[in-house]
Amino acid sequence: MVGTLFNIQRFSTSDGTGIRTVVFLKGCPLNCAWCHNPESKQNKPEIFYNAGNCIGCGECAVVCPHGQHVIETTTHRYLREHCTACGLCANACPSRALEKCGKTYSVDEILQEVVKDRPFYEQSGGGVTLSGGEPLFQWDFCLDLLKKSKEEGLHTAVETCGYTKGDIAELHPFVDMWLYDIKLLNEQDHKRYTGVSNEQILHNLHRLDVLGANITLRCPVIPDVNATKGHFTALKNLANSLQNLKEIHLEPYHPLGVDKAARLGKTQAYDRAEFLNKNEFEDLARELQDAVSVPLVIL
Repeated sequence: MVGTLFNIQRFSTSDGTGIRTVVFLKGCPLNCAWCHNPESKQNKPEIFYNAGNCIGCGECAVVCPHGQHVIETTTHRYLREHCTACGLCANACPSRALEKCGKTYSVDEILQEVVKDRPFYEQSGGGVTLSGGEPLFQWDFCLDLLKKSKEEGLHTAVETCGYTKGDIAELHPFVDMWLYDIKLLNEQDHKRYTGVSNEQILHNLHRLDVLGANITLRCPVIPDVNATKGHFTALKNLANSLQNLKEIHLEPYHPLGVDKAARLGKTQAYDRAEFLNKNEFEDLARELQDAVSVPLVIL
C-alpha cells in the first residue's frame, strides 16, 4: 500500500505534544477559499512554477514528453493542459523554477524516516502527526500507517477536518491525540467557503468525544469570514458541549497559500495579501478564553 505525500516535516513543535514528525498527505474533500496549502488539494503530484527563478535555458522544453514548456525570445510559457506532472522538467531545471510536489511512499518507507527521531520523541513526549490536505482522504493508507506507528510504540496525532464517510471510531484506538479543525459553525457559511456541509464534521467530532478521545480544536481565524462575534460565540458553545476537549488553538490567517496557488497555475478565491495580526481579534479571543474551561492558544 502506498500513499501520496507532499512533505515530511521533522522537528515540528506546533502539531501536537513535544517534538514531532509531521506527515502531510495530499488530497482533500474541502475547497476552503483561504487554503493555506493549495498543493494539498489534489491527491496526485503537481508542478510548482516560479517564474522569477526561470533563466530561460530551455532544458524543460527539451525533456517534456508532452510539449508543455514553450521557450520564446523572452518568455517561458508553461501550458499545463496536458501536463502529467512526471517531474522530468523539474529534474532538468538548473534554477529550481520548476519543482515537483507530491511523491508516493509506502507505510514502511515513512516509518523508516519517522523512527530516526525516536530519541527526540521520547525526551519531549512527541511522536508522529498525520496532516494534509486531509489525511482521512487516503483512509486505508492512513489506518495502516497509524496501526504500524502504534506497533512501533509511537505517540500518534491526526490533524483532520473530520469530513469522512469512513467510521472514525475505527481509527480511534490508534490515535492518541486529535487536532480537529473547525472552520465555520454556520452550515450555510461552511458550504459557501469550503464547498461542503459541516454536518458530518460535527457528527464525527461528537462521536470521538463520546469515545473519550483526546481532542484539541484547531480553528483558523479568517478576516471577514469567521473573525466575528457570532462565530466565536458558536465556538464557545461547541467547546462547552465537549467532555474531552483539552485545548483550543486559534490559527490566524496567513497569505502564503496565495503565492503557492499562483505557482500551481491557480487562483485563490480568498486572496487577502496581509497576515492577520492577533491584535486584530484579541478581544474575541479573550472573551472566548473567559467562557471556556480549557486553555486557548494562538499559534
